[in-house]
Amino acid sequence: MRAPEFWWRRDGGGLPGRLLEPAGLLYGWATARRLARGQPARLPVPVICVGNLVAGGAGKTPVVLDIITRLRRDLGLNAVVLSRGHGGREAGPLRVDPGLHTAADVGDEPLMMARAGLPVWIARDRADGGRAAVAEGAGAVVMDDGFQNPALVQDLPLVVVDGARGFGNGRLVPAGPLREPVPVGLARAGAVVVMGEDTARVARHVPRGVPVLAARIEPGPRVRSWDGQRVVAFAGIGDPDKVFRLLRDVGCRVVATHPFADHHPYQPTDIQPILDEAFALGALPVTTAKDAARLTPDQRQQVDIIDVTVTWSDPVALDRLLGALAARPPKGHPSE
Repeated sequence: MRAPEFWWRRDGGGLPGRLLEPAGLLYGWATARRLARGQPARLPVPVICVGNLVAGGAGKTPVVLDIITRLRRDLGLNAVVLSRGHGGREAGPLRVDPGLHTAADVGDEPLMMARAGLPVWIARDRADGGRAAVAEGAGAVVMDDGFQNPALVQDLPLVVVDGARGFGNGRLVPAGPLREPVPVGLARAGAVVVMGEDTARVARHVPRGVPVLAARIEPGPRVRSWDGQRVVAFAGIGDPDKVFRLLRDVGCRVVATHPFADHHPYQPTDIQPILDEAFALGALPVTTAKDAARLTPDQRQQVDIIDVTVTWSDPVALDRLLGALAARPPKGHPSE
């Protein structure tokens, strides 16, 4: 299911938002209760959480990829990704093996990152997953999502916000996109990452003393090489239109688009008509790496993958936050 359009209206979502507000308040109460009752375990290694306050895409996964690369390459830490494994049948904890597991086993995002050569663990119980990763030698844990999960102490909780969409209509799920009230969530943030131009004025909501890091998603060299190329694009992420805009911005001739719901479980019958359409139009069929993780091997080979990178306005500020974590002495043994 795609996020409804009224979630992103600045008038509070109109009538649907008002009618669903009681359900949203109940959702917020349940989240607050879960957080208050949580007894987070502390790992002996730094734990960085890359999360958000809204349901749907905010750009978390590219940030996770960038941060774990910096930890491993620049700071020499054996950093691993820890994910719930959304959409996968395995409860974990287990380390994702791209040669063995499928997206149906471990989820699309963990599989995508493992295929990129990163060490990725999944676990429904994040504390168990963190302990298992540490037992296998992890020197830092980067949680992909989980800001509202109280299982682990988060040494650096990062809240990623889309600068254009912001916090939507300001209401809680299902009346709006919020997982918890903005002031409550931002009070726990160690830093806020604003993705793209801050047209929604996200920074004005951030408490004093909490760093605001500006970043943006940029096309990689493969996408840039498609300048002038006819493409048929499909995407099942939080905001598929963001992908289609990126392609147009680099000069692609986008002749057809096919948006799907986030984490849509692709069937061969979903993709074959798109491949046939691209062939008939003399165009490249393209999609994101996350979407490609949900395709069959045969169809994945017929699709070109959109590559993106994260660029930081002030990378020194991010490196300073990560370096401070790496410099901390070990905390002892994981709590039981």
